[in-house]
Amino acid sequence: MAQAGCGPTPIEDGADDRLRPIGELAAEFGLTHRTIRHYEEEGLLAPARDGQMRLYGHRDRARLALICRGKRLGFSLAEIKDFLNLYDTDDAQVEQMRYAQMIARRRIQALERQLVDVRQTLGELQVIDTQISEYLRRYGATETQSMEESRT
Repeated sequence: MAQAGCGPTPIEDGADDRLRPIGELAAEFGLTHRTIRHYEEEGLLAPARDGQMRLYGHRDRARLALICRGKRLGFSLAEIKDFLNLYDTDDAQVEQMRYAQMIARRRIQALERQLVDVRQTLGELQVIDTQISEYLRRYGATETQSMEESRT
């Protein structure tokens, strides 16, 4: 399911390395503080701290942009976490790319199955709509006539 917020925020390498508090990060991405804290609890983000204050740097912003993209594409947080963790272990990103390709292909297959189901359901609903239209025409009612109008 697509998540509210998580707007597209392009993150450029080396751009604006300053640390941001959670409120600023939340506003930038259109997320709640709770959502960002949840991602932290799940091990997806690891902000610096100044006492009790969470401070998010460039790396956190880049990771959050990837989290948002993964959520929009329908990936689970576990899949996103696995993908992000590969950044930390594979400098050449070969394993990360292999993993990304594998989960992307799985997602494509799942969406293709859903598409078949949606097309079938759409076809069934179109048949029902046609049958109802024919029924209404037989009894002299128009399709746009509301139930209230037909009762009076």
